[in-house]
Amino acid sequence: MKSLTLFFKILPYNIVMKLSAQEEYGLRCLLYMARHGETKSHSIPEISRAEGLSVPNVAKLMRILRLGGLVASVRGQAGGYTLSKTADQVTVSEVLGLLGGSFFNPHFCDRHSGLDRTCAHSGDCSLRLLWGSVQKSLDAILTKTTLRDLLRDEDEMTAFLRERGITPRTEAAVAPARINGH
Repeated sequence: MKSLTLFFKILPYNIVMKLSAQEEYGLRCLLYMARHGETKSHSIPEISRAEGLSVPNVAKLMRILRLGGLVASVRGQAGGYTLSKTADQVTVSEVLGLLGGSFFNPHFCDRHSGLDRTCAHSGDCSLRLLWGSVQKSLDAILTKTTLRDLLRDEDEMTAFLRERGITPRTEAAVAPARINGH
């Protein structure tokens, strides 16, 4: 599955986070719905065309979002999907948790134990402490950022992020560094 790599600074750390295509596209679908009428019914083909996604992919995302309680399906000629909550009630953390899970959770070490049943470092692990701290920083931001917040233009979003101690980075700023001039 494709992923999107996000680079951002949470003072004093530079954070790199990978979002799955499902998380990115699900957020885009919800933002489309919030931007074009929270209470209006939006069809799968409409969302698909607007976001440049395949109809089956949008259908899959809408099913997950419906089962998770973020959208509701509407039957009939004017059917489609509506947001179940207002855009200011849906947090980015909630969306990402539903579509892919958190960056780090208590079961992380169980899934990465190597050949043994339990991790060789389960008693004393600096990585677990680091990943837990990164997750706490992410949660501090993502639980307070809503779909409504994401409806801002780039300049407004830059100011919003800076108010929260995050230094946004542009594409040019995250281009791969050259090694030995190559």
